[in-house]
Amino acid sequence: MIINQANLEGIYRSFSTIFNQSFDGAPSMWDRIAMRMSSEGRSMDYKWLGAFPKMREWVGDRVIKDLAAFHYELVNKDFESTVEVDRNDIADDQIGVYTPIVQGLGFAAKQHPDELIFALLAAANAVKCYDGKNFFASNHPVAGAGVPNIDTGGASTVWYLLCTKRPIKPFILQVRQAPQFVALDKPDDEQAFMRKKYRYGVDDRKNVGVGLWQLAYRSNRALDSTYYPAARAAMMSFKNDERQPLGIVPDLVVVPPTLEGSANALLKVPTLASGAGNPWYNTADVLVVPWLA
Repeated sequence: MIINQANLEGIYRSFSTIFNQSFDGAPSMWDRIAMRMSSEGRSMDYKWLGAFPKMREWVGDRVIKDLAAFHYELVNKDFESTVEVDRNDIADDQIGVYTPIVQGLGFAAKQHPDELIFALLAAANAVKCYDGKNFFASNHPVAGAGVPNIDTGGASTVWYLLCTKRPIKPFILQVRQAPQFVALDKPDDEQAFMRKKYRYGVDDRKNVGVGLWQLAYRSNRALDSTYYPAARAAMMSFKNDERQPLGIVPDLVVVPPTLEGSANALLKVPTLASGAGNPWYNTADVLVVPWLA
């Protein structure tokens, strides 16, 4: 192949198509536990998380939630992945060997939010949320008391119980710039002149953060018929500062691969070994997350 601008532009269009097809076809699971928020600047402040939406009877003046005490800012970060194509491979019509690499760029870009969100889930017992406490904490301030959304009394593998059916999700994916396929492929670019290389890659701007702690519970107890209903009851008992029930109903258990069997035995088998009905059958979906391995 003759190396000129027209042919290089054709290669870019071909790579871009391959990238987009791979990106669109790649599986992803972050959106089950996180809400996507579009960012218009370098950061966003989520102090509004301190006003858990709840209707009340209108008697007298409106009761306005003071958000001045809350602050939770997410600053966007830059991410990229880049590969090089040798000029000789273009001249020798060997571009096809790069197809899996470009597909890999698309796949990685699609799944990167999964990596970030589930790494955040695993570390959220040490990540501050809007009320100044760790997201998973034993003493979230509610109506003058400390309310826990964590059980650290065991020594088993950690699992999570979440409520994901509300408009607000337990976690946030903040997107400033969606992934875009880019190239440095002019014949007179320095790396082409000095090293016989053309560069192709993907970049985006985003960040992840924690949302409402009331929608999540962390436990290192055994995932069984004793501690699952205890976590479930704790979440369903959460109230607001006016001591009104929040009406939270957890619907998702998130586990690492090592707990897949325990989760399915607890939640996906209608009949117990004794022949009795399983009271916890289908009370929550199971999400097995390899990023938690």
